[in-house]
Amino acid sequence: MKRKHMTVALAAIAAVVASVLIAPAAQAAPVSAAFTKVSDWGSGFEGKVTVTNGTTSPLSTWSIALDFPSGYTISSSWDAQRTSSGLTHTFTPPSWAGPLAPGASVTFGFNGNPGNFSGIAACRLNGGSCSGGGGGTVPGAPSGLTGTSTASSVSLSWSAASGATSYNVYRNGTKVGTPTGTSYTDSGLTANTAYSYQVSGSNSAGEGAKSGSISVTTKTGGGGDPVGTRRAAPYLYMGWGDPPNPATVMNATGIKWFTMAFILSSGGCNPAWDGARPLQGSADANAIAAIRAAGGDIVPSIGGWSGNKLGPNCSTPEALAGAYQQVINAYNLKAIDIDIENSDEFENEAVQDRILNALKIVKQNNSGIQTILTFGTSTTGPNYYGNRLIERSAALGANIDIFTLMPFDFGSGNIYNDTVGASQGLNNKLKATFGWTTAQAYAHQGISGMNGLSDQQELTTTATWQNITNWAKSNGLGRLAFWSVNRDRGCAGGGVVSNCSGIAQPDWEFTRITAGF
Repeated sequence: MKRKHMTVALAAIAAVVASVLIAPAAQAAPVSAAFTKVSDWGSGFEGKVTVTNGTTSPLSTWSIALDFPSGYTISSSWDAQRTSSGLTHTFTPPSWAGPLAPGASVTFGFNGNPGNFSGIAACRLNGGSCSGGGGGTVPGAPSGLTGTSTASSVSLSWSAASGATSYNVYRNGTKVGTPTGTSYTDSGLTANTAYSYQVSGSNSAGEGAKSGSISVTTKTGGGGDPVGTRRAAPYLYMGWGDPPNPATVMNATGIKWFTMAFILSSGGCNPAWDGARPLQGSADANAIAAIRAAGGDIVPSIGGWSGNKLGPNCSTPEALAGAYQQVINAYNLKAIDIDIENSDEFENEAVQDRILNALKIVKQNNSGIQTILTFGTSTTGPNYYGNRLIERSAALGANIDIFTLMPFDFGSGNIYNDTVGASQGLNNKLKATFGWTTAQAYAHQGISGMNGLSDQQELTTTATWQNITNWAKSNGLGRLAFWSVNRDRGCAGGGVVSNCSGIAQPDWEFTRITAGF
Protein backbone atom coordinates (compact mmCIF):
# COMPACT_ATOMS: atom_id res chain seq x y z
CA MET A 1 0.00 0.00 0.00
CA LYS A 2 2.74 2.47 0.94
CA ARG A 3 4.79 1.56 -2.17
CA LYS A 4 1.74 2.20 -4.39
CA HIS A 5 1.18 5.71 -2.98
CA MET A 6 4.88 6.47 -3.43
CA THR A 7 4.71 5.33 -7.10
CA VAL A 8 1.66 7.47 -7.82
CA ALA A 9 3.30 10.49 -6.18
CA LEU A 10 6.49 10.05 -8.17
CA ALA A 11 4.49 9.67 -11.38
CA ALA A 12 2.62 12.88 -10.62
CA ILE A 13 5.85 14.76 -9.96
CA ALA A 14 7.34 13.36 -13.21
CA ALA A 15 4.29 14.47 -15.15
CA VAL A 16 4.63 18.02 -13.79
CA VAL A 17 8.32 18.11 -14.62
CA ALA A 18 7.65 16.71 -18.09
CA SER A 19 4.97 19.30 -18.74
CA VAL A 20 7.36 22.08 -17.75
CA LEU A 21 10.07 20.73 -20.06
CA ILE A 22 7.86 19.89 -23.03
CA ALA A 23 5.28 22.68 -23.04
CA PRO A 24 7.53 25.52 -24.31
CA ALA A 25 8.63 23.49 -27.38
CA ALA A 26 5.05 22.42 -28.15
CA GLN A 27 3.82 25.97 -27.95
CA ALA A 28 6.64 27.49 -30.03
CA ALA A 29 5.66 28.67 -33.51
CA PRO A 30 7.39 26.98 -36.45
CA VAL A 31 9.64 28.44 -39.11
CA SER A 32 7.46 29.47 -42.05
CA ALA A 33 7.62 31.09 -45.49
CA ALA A 34 4.87 33.07 -47.24
CA PHE A 35 4.70 34.21 -50.89
CA THR A 36 3.15 37.55 -51.92
CA LYS A 37 2.64 38.86 -55.46
CA VAL A 38 3.73 42.51 -55.17
CA SER A 39 2.72 43.67 -58.66
CA ASP A 40 1.77 42.37 -62.11
CA TRP A 41 2.04 44.40 -65.32
CA GLY A 42 0.75 41.92 -67.88
CA SER A 43 4.07 40.83 -69.35
CA GLY A 44 5.77 40.22 -66.01
CA PHE A 45 5.31 40.28 -62.24
CA GLU A 46 7.16 40.92 -58.98
CA GLY A 47 6.95 38.50 -56.08
CA LYS A 48 8.43 38.32 -52.60
CA VAL A 49 8.79 35.65 -49.96
CA THR A 50 8.88 36.34 -46.22
CA VAL A 51 10.72 33.81 -44.05
CA THR A 52 9.79 33.97 -40.34
CA ASN A 53 11.64 32.26 -37.50
CA GLY A 54 8.87 31.57 -35.00
CA THR A 55 11.07 29.45 -32.75
CA THR A 56 13.05 30.52 -29.70
CA SER A 57 16.43 29.70 -31.26
CA PRO A 58 18.46 31.42 -34.00
CA LEU A 59 17.98 29.86 -37.45
CA SER A 60 21.43 29.31 -38.95
CA THR A 61 20.20 28.86 -42.52
CA TRP A 62 17.13 28.07 -44.63
CA SER A 63 16.23 26.82 -48.10
CA ILE A 64 13.04 27.73 -49.95
CA ALA A 65 12.10 25.68 -53.05
CA LEU A 66 9.34 27.20 -55.20
CA ASP A 67 7.67 25.22 -57.98
CA PHE A 68 6.27 27.54 -60.67
CA PRO A 69 3.31 26.72 -62.92
CA SER A 70 4.25 25.59 -66.42
CA GLY A 71 5.18 28.52 -68.66
CA TYR A 72 6.54 30.81 -65.94
CA THR A 73 10.11 31.56 -65.01
CA ILE A 74 12.28 34.03 -63.05
CA SER A 75 14.24 36.74 -64.85
CA SER A 76 15.99 38.29 -61.81
CA SER A 77 16.07 38.03 -58.00
CA TRP A 78 17.56 39.84 -55.01
CA ASP A 79 18.41 39.39 -51.31
CA ALA A 80 18.90 35.64 -51.75
CA GLN A 81 21.04 33.19 -53.68
CA ARG A 82 19.06 31.35 -56.39
CA THR A 83 19.49 28.14 -58.34
CA SER A 84 16.97 26.95 -60.93
CA SER A 85 16.17 23.57 -62.44
CA GLY A 86 13.23 23.46 -64.82
CA LEU A 87 10.16 24.78 -63.00
CA THR A 88 11.82 24.66 -59.55
CA HIS A 89 13.67 27.70 -58.16
CA THR A 90 15.55 27.29 -54.87
CA PHE A 91 16.57 30.22 -52.66
CA THR A 92 19.09 30.29 -49.79
CA PRO A 93 20.36 33.19 -47.66
CA PRO A 94 22.75 35.65 -49.32
CA SER A 95 26.41 35.28 -48.39
CA TRP A 96 26.32 38.37 -46.19
CA ALA A 97 23.36 37.23 -44.05
CA GLY A 98 23.83 35.95 -40.50
CA PRO A 99 21.52 33.65 -38.52
CA LEU A 100 17.84 34.62 -38.43
CA ALA A 101 17.07 35.67 -34.86
CA PRO A 102 14.13 34.19 -32.90
CA GLY A 103 10.91 35.94 -33.85
CA ALA A 104 12.58 37.79 -36.76
CA SER A 105 11.62 37.80 -40.44
CA VAL A 106 13.57 38.30 -43.65
CA THR A 107 12.34 38.82 -47.22
CA PHE A 108 13.72 38.20 -50.70
CA GLY A 109 12.19 39.10 -54.02
CA PHE A 110 12.21 38.28 -57.71
CA ASN A 111 10.81 39.34 -61.08
CA GLY A 112 9.21 36.74 -63.29
CA ASN A 113 7.51 36.41 -66.64
CA PRO A 114 5.07 36.30 -68.27
CA GLY A 115 2.43 38.27 -66.38
CA ASN A 116 -1.01 37.32 -65.01
CA PHE A 117 0.76 35.10 -62.48
CA SER A 118 -1.73 33.01 -60.51
CA GLY A 119 0.61 31.92 -57.71
CA ILE A 120 3.24 29.38 -56.66
CA ALA A 121 2.41 25.75 -57.51
CA ALA A 122 4.27 24.38 -54.45
CA CYS A 123 6.54 25.70 -51.70
CA ARG A 124 9.01 23.75 -49.55
CA LEU A 125 10.99 25.13 -46.60
CA ASN A 126 14.02 23.03 -45.65
CA GLY A 127 12.33 20.10 -47.41
CA GLY A 128 9.09 20.44 -45.44
CA SER A 129 5.97 22.54 -45.55
CA CYS A 130 6.34 26.30 -45.91
CA SER A 131 3.56 26.74 -43.37
CA GLY A 132 5.65 24.92 -40.77
CA GLY A 133 4.57 22.02 -38.65
CA GLY A 134 7.09 19.30 -39.41
CA GLY A 135 6.85 18.82 -43.14
CA GLY A 136 5.58 15.24 -43.33
CA THR A 137 7.07 12.50 -45.50
CA VAL A 138 8.04 12.82 -49.15
CA PRO A 139 6.73 10.15 -51.58
CA GLY A 140 8.74 7.11 -52.51
CA ALA A 141 10.11 6.61 -55.99
CA PRO A 142 7.48 5.78 -58.64
CA SER A 143 7.78 2.32 -60.19
CA GLY A 144 6.83 0.72 -63.48
CA LEU A 145 7.94 3.58 -65.75
CA THR A 146 7.35 2.71 -69.41
CA GLY A 147 7.25 4.70 -72.64
CA THR A 148 6.04 4.48 -76.23
CA SER A 149 6.95 6.84 -79.08
CA THR A 150 5.95 8.43 -82.33
CA ALA A 151 8.37 10.32 -84.58
CA SER A 152 7.92 13.50 -82.51
CA SER A 153 6.68 12.46 -79.05
CA VAL A 154 7.11 10.02 -76.17
CA SER A 155 4.13 8.90 -74.06
CA LEU A 156 5.08 7.84 -70.53
CA SER A 157 3.14 6.03 -67.79
CA TRP A 158 4.04 4.76 -64.32
CA SER A 159 2.56 3.34 -61.12
CA ALA A 160 1.38 5.78 -58.44
CA ALA A 161 3.78 6.61 -55.60
CA SER A 162 2.18 6.54 -52.15
CA GLY A 163 1.52 10.05 -50.85
CA ALA A 164 2.31 11.81 -54.14
CA THR A 165 0.05 14.71 -55.14
CA SER A 166 1.98 15.50 -58.33
CA TYR A 167 4.88 14.17 -60.35
CA ASN A 168 8.02 15.50 -62.01
CA VAL A 169 9.09 14.21 -65.41
CA TYR A 170 12.78 14.48 -66.33
CA ARG A 171 14.13 14.16 -69.87
CA ASN A 172 17.91 13.74 -70.08
CA GLY A 173 18.14 15.06 -66.51
CA THR A 174 16.04 18.22 -67.08
CA LYS A 175 12.53 18.61 -65.70
CA VAL A 176 10.06 18.94 -68.60
CA GLY A 177 6.65 18.49 -66.94
CA THR A 178 4.73 18.34 -63.65
CA PRO A 179 1.60 16.24 -64.23
CA THR A 180 -0.82 15.41 -61.42
CA GLY A 181 -1.65 11.99 -62.89
CA THR A 182 0.49 8.96 -63.72
CA SER A 183 1.03 9.67 -67.42
CA TYR A 184 2.66 12.36 -69.54
CA THR A 185 3.30 12.99 -73.24
CA ASP A 186 6.56 14.74 -74.13
CA SER A 187 6.05 16.40 -77.53
CA GLY A 188 8.07 18.29 -80.12
CA LEU A 189 10.95 15.81 -80.18
CA THR A 190 13.40 14.89 -82.95
CA ALA A 191 12.78 11.74 -84.98
CA ASN A 192 15.02 8.69 -84.58
CA THR A 193 16.57 10.04 -81.35
CA ALA A 194 17.06 8.30 -77.98
CA TYR A 195 15.82 10.14 -74.86
CA SER A 196 16.33 9.17 -71.20
CA TYR A 197 13.44 9.63 -68.73
CA GLN A 198 12.93 9.51 -64.95
CA VAL A 199 9.91 10.41 -62.79
CA SER A 200 9.63 11.50 -59.15
CA GLY A 201 6.68 12.20 -56.85
CA SER A 202 6.04 15.39 -54.86
CA ASN A 203 3.78 16.52 -52.03
CA SER A 204 3.78 19.34 -49.47
CA ALA A 205 6.83 17.80 -47.79
CA GLY A 206 8.90 18.00 -50.93
CA GLU A 207 10.11 15.93 -53.86
CA GLY A 208 10.85 12.24 -53.39
CA ALA A 209 13.42 10.01 -55.02
CA LYS A 210 13.46 9.57 -58.80
CA SER A 211 12.50 6.35 -60.48
CA GLY A 212 14.97 4.28 -62.41
CA SER A 213 15.69 5.68 -65.87
CA ILE A 214 14.39 4.31 -69.16
CA SER A 215 15.51 5.07 -72.71
CA VAL A 216 12.93 5.65 -75.43
CA THR A 217 13.83 6.22 -79.08
CA THR A 218 11.49 8.22 -81.29
CA LYS A 219 10.43 6.62 -84.55
CA THR A 220 11.91 7.50 -87.92
CA GLY A 221 10.11 10.14 -89.99
CA GLY A 222 7.86 12.99 -89.02
CA GLY A 223 10.48 14.80 -86.94
CA GLY A 224 9.94 17.15 -84.05
CA ASP A 225 8.57 20.03 -86.13
CA PRO A 226 4.74 20.16 -86.06
CA VAL A 227 4.50 23.11 -88.43
CA GLY A 228 6.56 22.06 -91.44
CA THR A 229 10.16 21.38 -92.34
CA ARG A 230 12.69 22.77 -89.90
CA ARG A 231 14.68 25.32 -91.87
CA ALA A 232 18.22 26.63 -91.81
CA ALA A 233 17.89 29.69 -94.05
CA PRO A 234 20.38 32.55 -93.68
CA TYR A 235 19.59 35.91 -95.28
CA LEU A 236 20.79 36.64 -98.81
CA TYR A 237 20.39 40.18 -100.19
CA MET A 238 20.79 40.69 -103.94
CA GLY A 239 20.65 44.50 -103.76
CA TRP A 240 23.53 45.12 -101.36
CA GLY A 241 26.89 43.94 -100.07
CA ASP A 242 28.54 42.39 -103.16
CA PRO A 243 26.00 39.53 -103.32
CA PRO A 244 27.65 36.13 -103.86
CA ASN A 245 26.58 33.51 -106.37
CA PRO A 246 24.15 31.40 -104.29
CA ALA A 247 25.12 28.18 -106.08
CA THR A 248 28.76 28.77 -105.09
CA VAL A 249 27.74 29.13 -101.43
CA MET A 250 25.50 26.06 -101.61
CA ASN A 251 28.28 23.91 -103.07
CA ALA A 252 30.77 25.12 -100.46
CA THR A 253 28.54 24.74 -97.38
CA GLY A 254 25.67 22.32 -98.01
CA ILE A 255 23.06 25.00 -97.27
CA LYS A 256 19.75 24.41 -99.08
CA TRP A 257 17.52 27.33 -98.10
CA PHE A 258 17.99 31.08 -98.12
CA THR A 259 15.86 33.87 -96.68
CA MET A 260 15.77 36.46 -99.49
CA ALA A 261 15.67 40.14 -98.46
CA PHE A 262 13.64 42.37 -98.81
CA ILE A 263 10.17 42.78 -100.32
CA LEU A 264 8.95 46.39 -99.89
CA SER A 265 6.32 48.69 -101.42
CA SER A 266 7.04 50.09 -104.87
CA GLY A 267 4.26 52.59 -104.24
CA GLY A 268 0.99 51.89 -102.52
CA CYS A 269 0.19 48.23 -101.94
CA ASN A 270 2.48 46.88 -104.66
CA PRO A 271 5.32 44.48 -103.74
CA ALA A 272 8.81 44.69 -105.24
CA TRP A 273 12.34 43.75 -104.22
CA ASP A 274 13.76 46.75 -102.34
CA GLY A 275 10.65 48.60 -103.51
CA ALA A 276 12.25 48.90 -106.98
CA ARG A 277 13.16 45.57 -108.60
CA PRO A 278 10.21 43.63 -110.09
CA LEU A 279 9.20 40.21 -108.85
CA GLN A 280 10.03 38.73 -112.25
CA GLY A 281 13.03 39.43 -114.47
CA SER A 282 15.19 40.80 -111.64
CA ALA A 283 18.48 39.70 -110.10
CA ASP A 284 16.39 38.31 -107.23
CA ALA A 285 14.27 36.14 -109.54
CA ASN A 286 17.44 34.92 -111.26
CA ALA A 287 18.99 34.02 -107.91
CA ILE A 288 15.87 32.10 -106.90
CA ALA A 289 16.01 30.13 -110.15
CA ALA A 290 19.69 29.32 -109.54
CA ILE A 291 19.00 28.20 -105.96
CA ARG A 292 16.20 25.91 -107.10
CA ALA A 293 18.31 24.53 -109.95
CA ALA A 294 20.90 23.56 -107.31
CA GLY A 295 18.27 21.70 -105.28
CA GLY A 296 17.42 24.46 -102.80
CA ASP A 297 14.58 26.88 -102.12
CA ILE A 298 13.86 30.28 -100.58
CA VAL A 299 11.74 32.16 -98.07
CA PRO A 300 11.15 35.83 -99.00
CA SER A 301 11.53 38.35 -96.19
CA ILE A 302 8.87 41.03 -96.39
CA GLY A 303 9.62 44.24 -94.45
CA GLY A 304 12.83 44.87 -92.52
CA TRP A 305 14.19 47.88 -90.66
CA SER A 306 14.14 50.53 -93.38
CA GLY A 307 12.35 51.43 -96.58
CA ASN A 308 8.72 51.87 -97.60
CA LYS A 309 6.89 48.82 -96.29
CA LEU A 310 3.70 47.10 -97.34
CA GLY A 311 2.17 46.97 -93.83
CA PRO A 312 1.54 50.73 -93.54
CA ASN A 313 0.79 51.18 -97.27
CA CYS A 314 -1.87 48.48 -97.67
CA SER A 315 -4.99 49.97 -96.09
CA THR A 316 -6.77 46.74 -95.08
CA PRO A 317 -5.81 43.19 -94.11
CA GLU A 318 -7.41 41.98 -97.33
CA ALA A 319 -5.28 44.32 -99.45
CA LEU A 320 -2.12 43.35 -97.56
CA ALA A 321 -2.94 39.65 -97.96
CA GLY A 322 -3.33 40.33 -101.68
CA ALA A 323 0.18 41.83 -101.82
CA TYR A 324 1.58 38.82 -99.97
CA GLN A 325 -0.30 36.57 -102.41
CA GLN A 326 1.40 38.22 -105.38
CA VAL A 327 4.77 37.21 -103.92
CA ILE A 328 3.55 33.68 -103.14
CA ASN A 329 2.19 33.22 -106.66
CA ALA A 330 5.33 34.65 -108.30
CA TYR A 331 7.52 31.92 -106.82
CA ASN A 332 5.10 29.15 -105.77
CA LEU A 333 6.31 29.54 -102.17
CA LYS A 334 6.24 27.10 -99.27
CA ALA A 335 6.86 29.82 -96.63
CA ILE A 336 6.96 33.60 -96.13
CA ASP A 337 8.78 35.64 -93.50
CA ILE A 338 7.41 38.97 -92.27
CA ASP A 339 10.32 40.90 -90.76
CA ILE A 340 8.32 43.32 -88.60
CA GLU A 341 10.46 46.15 -87.25
CA ASN A 342 10.63 49.85 -86.40
CA SER A 343 7.90 52.30 -85.43
CA ASP A 344 5.98 52.01 -88.71
CA GLU A 345 5.12 48.31 -88.26
CA PHE A 346 6.36 46.66 -85.06
CA GLU A 347 5.52 49.59 -82.77
CA ASN A 348 2.31 50.49 -84.61
CA GLU A 349 -0.51 48.46 -83.05
CA ALA A 350 -2.93 49.02 -85.95
CA VAL A 351 -0.32 47.78 -88.44
CA GLN A 352 0.53 44.82 -86.19
CA ASP A 353 -3.11 43.74 -86.30
CA ARG A 354 -3.30 44.35 -90.06
CA ILE A 355 -0.29 42.09 -90.65
CA LEU A 356 -1.67 39.35 -88.39
CA ASN A 357 -5.09 39.42 -90.06
CA ALA A 358 -3.43 39.37 -93.49
CA LEU A 359 -1.38 36.31 -92.52
CA LYS A 360 -4.55 34.63 -91.28
CA ILE A 361 -6.04 35.13 -94.76
CA VAL A 362 -2.85 33.80 -96.37
CA LYS A 363 -3.06 30.62 -94.27
CA GLN A 364 -6.69 30.14 -95.26
CA ASN A 365 -5.94 30.57 -98.98
CA ASN A 366 -2.68 28.59 -99.23
CA SER A 367 -2.83 25.09 -97.82
CA GLY A 368 0.40 24.03 -96.12
CA ILE A 369 2.18 27.37 -96.31
CA GLN A 370 4.38 28.29 -93.35
CA THR A 371 4.09 31.80 -91.92
CA ILE A 372 6.99 33.34 -90.00
CA LEU A 373 7.20 36.52 -87.91
CA THR A 374 10.69 37.93 -87.25
CA PHE A 375 11.14 40.70 -84.68
CA GLY A 376 13.56 42.22 -82.18
CA THR A 377 13.97 41.22 -78.56
CA SER A 378 15.42 42.13 -75.19
CA THR A 379 18.05 39.92 -73.59
CA THR A 380 15.36 38.20 -71.51
CA GLY A 381 12.70 37.77 -74.20
CA PRO A 382 10.11 39.80 -76.12
CA ASN A 383 9.52 43.42 -75.11
CA TYR A 384 6.09 45.05 -74.83
CA TYR A 385 5.50 45.10 -78.58
CA GLY A 386 6.79 41.56 -79.01
CA ASN A 387 4.50 40.29 -76.25
CA ARG A 388 1.60 42.18 -77.81
CA LEU A 389 2.33 40.65 -81.23
CA ILE A 390 2.19 37.16 -79.71
CA GLU A 391 -0.95 37.86 -77.67
CA ARG A 392 -2.76 39.40 -80.66
CA SER A 393 -1.74 36.52 -82.93
CA ALA A 394 -3.55 34.21 -80.50
CA ALA A 395 -6.56 36.50 -80.05
CA LEU A 396 -7.01 36.97 -83.82
CA GLY A 397 -6.44 33.31 -84.67
CA ALA A 398 -3.61 34.21 -87.04
CA ASN A 399 -2.13 30.70 -86.76
CA ILE A 400 1.49 31.87 -87.01
CA ASP A 401 3.88 28.94 -87.43
CA ILE A 402 7.26 30.39 -86.36
CA PHE A 403 8.10 33.32 -84.08
CA THR A 404 11.73 34.29 -84.79
CA LEU A 405 13.76 36.55 -82.50
CA MET A 406 16.64 38.74 -83.69
CA PRO A 407 19.05 38.56 -80.71
CA PHE A 408 21.50 41.31 -81.68
CA ASP A 409 21.69 45.09 -81.33
CA PHE A 410 20.00 44.49 -77.96
CA GLY A 411 22.69 45.48 -75.49
CA SER A 412 24.30 42.08 -75.16
CA GLY A 413 27.42 41.46 -73.13
CA ASN A 414 27.48 37.75 -74.02
CA ILE A 415 25.78 36.79 -77.27
CA TYR A 416 25.41 33.09 -76.47
CA ASN A 417 23.99 33.60 -72.98
CA ASP A 418 21.68 36.40 -74.08
CA THR A 419 20.47 34.53 -77.17
CA VAL A 420 19.57 31.55 -75.01
CA GLY A 421 17.99 33.83 -72.37
CA ALA A 422 15.90 35.67 -74.96
CA SER A 423 14.80 32.36 -76.52
CA GLN A 424 13.83 30.96 -73.12
CA GLY A 425 11.83 34.12 -72.44
CA LEU A 426 10.02 33.69 -75.77
CA ASN A 427 9.42 30.04 -74.93
CA ASN A 428 7.73 30.97 -71.67
CA LYS A 429 5.57 33.55 -73.42
CA LEU A 430 4.44 31.09 -76.09
CA LYS A 431 3.63 28.44 -73.47
CA ALA A 432 1.59 30.89 -71.43
CA THR A 433 -0.23 32.27 -74.49
CA PHE A 434 -0.96 29.09 -76.45
CA GLY A 435 -0.82 26.39 -73.76
CA TRP A 436 2.05 24.58 -75.49
CA THR A 437 4.61 22.40 -73.77
CA THR A 438 8.22 23.56 -73.68
CA ALA A 439 9.08 21.34 -76.66
CA GLN A 440 6.03 22.43 -78.64
CA ALA A 441 6.87 26.09 -78.06
CA TYR A 442 10.49 25.62 -79.15
CA ALA A 443 9.25 23.97 -82.38
CA HIS A 444 7.40 27.25 -83.08
CA GLN A 445 10.51 29.39 -82.44
CA GLY A 446 13.40 30.67 -84.51
CA ILE A 447 16.68 32.55 -84.06
CA SER A 448 18.03 35.06 -86.56
CA GLY A 449 21.45 36.28 -85.40
CA MET A 450 24.09 38.61 -86.84
CA ASN A 451 27.41 37.08 -87.80
CA GLY A 452 30.64 38.74 -86.71
CA LEU A 453 30.16 42.29 -85.47
CA SER A 454 26.69 43.74 -84.96
CA ASP A 455 25.85 47.42 -85.39
CA GLN A 456 26.46 47.79 -81.64
CA GLN A 457 29.82 45.96 -81.94
CA GLU A 458 28.43 42.85 -80.22
CA LEU A 459 30.68 39.95 -81.19
CA THR A 460 29.46 36.61 -82.55
CA THR A 461 32.43 34.40 -83.44
CA THR A 462 32.11 31.24 -85.50
CA ALA A 463 32.62 29.25 -82.29
CA THR A 464 29.79 31.15 -80.61
CA TRP A 465 27.53 30.58 -83.60
CA GLN A 466 28.32 26.87 -83.49
CA ASN A 467 27.24 26.82 -79.83
CA ILE A 468 24.02 28.70 -80.66
CA THR A 469 23.33 26.29 -83.53
CA ASN A 470 23.90 23.30 -81.26
CA TRP A 471 21.56 24.75 -78.63
CA ALA A 472 18.86 25.54 -81.20
CA LYS A 473 19.10 22.06 -82.70
CA SER A 474 19.08 20.24 -79.36
CA ASN A 475 16.00 22.18 -78.24
CA GLY A 476 14.13 21.53 -81.49
CA LEU A 477 13.71 25.11 -82.74
CA GLY A 478 11.95 25.48 -86.08
CA ARG A 479 14.19 28.03 -87.81
CA LEU A 480 17.78 29.26 -87.80
CA ALA A 481 19.01 32.28 -89.79
CA PHE A 482 21.57 35.05 -89.63
CA TRP A 483 22.25 38.43 -91.21
CA SER A 484 23.76 37.77 -93.66
CA VAL A 485 25.41 35.51 -96.25
CA ASN A 486 26.71 38.69 -97.93
CA ARG A 487 28.70 39.35 -94.74
CA ASP A 488 29.88 35.74 -94.33
CA ARG A 489 33.46 36.56 -95.38
CA GLY A 490 36.43 37.39 -93.24
CA CYS A 491 37.82 40.90 -92.79
CA ALA A 492 39.49 41.16 -89.38
CA GLY A 493 39.20 44.74 -88.16
CA GLY A 494 36.93 45.60 -91.07
CA GLY A 495 34.17 46.93 -88.85
CA VAL A 496 30.45 46.66 -89.55
CA VAL A 497 30.22 46.59 -93.33
CA SER A 498 27.98 45.04 -95.96
CA ASN A 499 30.29 42.49 -97.56
CA CYS A 500 32.20 40.92 -94.66
CA SER A 501 31.76 40.07 -90.97
CA GLY A 502 34.39 42.38 -89.47
CA ILE A 503 36.26 39.44 -87.94
CA ALA A 504 38.80 36.83 -89.04
CA GLN A 505 36.96 33.78 -90.42
CA PRO A 506 36.94 31.39 -93.39
CA ASP A 507 34.53 32.49 -96.12
CA TRP A 508 31.01 31.04 -95.72
CA GLU A 509 31.84 29.54 -92.30
CA PHE A 510 28.66 30.83 -90.61
CA THR A 511 26.62 29.40 -93.49
CA ARG A 512 28.39 26.04 -93.21
CA ILE A 513 27.63 25.90 -89.46
CA THR A 514 24.00 26.89 -90.06
CA ALA A 515 23.61 24.11 -92.64
CA GLY A 516 24.22 21.64 -89.79
CA PHE A 517 21.03 22.78 -88.06
